[in-house]
Amino acid sequence: MAEDEAVKTPVSTEETTPVAETEQFAKSGKKSKKHIEEVKAEEERQARKAENKALAEAADKPKGAAPVTRPKIERRGKKYQAAAKKIEAGKLYTLKEALALAPETCPCNFDSTVEAHVRLGVDPRQADQNIRATVVLPHGNGKTVRVAVFAPLDEAKKAAAAGADIAEDEEFLKRLEKGELDFDVLISTPAYMPKLGKFARLLGPKGLMPNPKAGTVTADLEKAVKESKAGKVEYRVDKQAIIHIGLGKASFGQDKLLDNANTFFDSLKAHRPASLKGNYVKSIFITTSQGPSIEVENLYN
Repeated sequence: MAEDEAVKTPVSTEETTPVAETEQFAKSGKKSKKHIEEVKAEEERQARKAENKALAEAADKPKGAAPVTRPKIERRGKKYQAAAKKIEAGKLYTLKEALALAPETCPCNFDSTVEAHVRLGVDPRQADQNIRATVVLPHGNGKTVRVAVFAPLDEAKKAAAAGADIAEDEEFLKRLEKGELDFDVLISTPAYMPKLGKFARLLGPKGLMPNPKAGTVTADLEKAVKESKAGKVEYRVDKQAIIHIGLGKASFGQDKLLDNANTFFDSLKAHRPASLKGNYVKSIFITTSQGPSIEVENLYN
């Protein structure tokens, strides 16, 4: 009987069945098991980082002397430094004085270009304030301009007689297909502009695509060719609201450079946007190729 009772006595399940995990995790989100483990790992990493930082500070290693950075002028060449000494620091020169001084501060051995850099108060992102225009400098800019004309054959012949270096009809497209860009200015008639559309990626980045604002899309080809040869230059504001333009060569002399500069500033004033509030011209600098800048007093607002 004792054996039968021992067989019938039920065995407690609490002793044999393992205890189930009481912590429950969500399938996703901040309460998921993966996220909780990542948080713990990040906390441990930050703790180790703080501990290492504390140990480094406790070591208190002596630091070396701070590196000495030389002034920018001292990092320039000897010729540039000698040229910069001719410019009085902090002085605002008149335009005439700056153009007379610029050729004397040229450190290079060639006939450099005298440049004007004008910072405007416009916003180039606004369509009506994106300044872009052309001006015919009375004494030219000292550069030999190669002019190409793409127009019907009879008009191309007239353009060639006016001084165009290249004046062709359909033959001109074959040049472009070969990638030949042996010209500085491209002029076209309005009717022929659609034919240049497929070459926009070739001409556009180099600034050679004809544009009505630049006067290179016109029916009067003879006038456009003569102006380009005579010293017609295009200027436009860049993303930093600055206009860069060459006024001529250093060998021109003060009088010719001053005539060109006055013509440019007259054109610039004429293109002041009507919507602009505040100062139009913020600063003016005259310089030569590779030379130091000369700040000019601002009389053009």
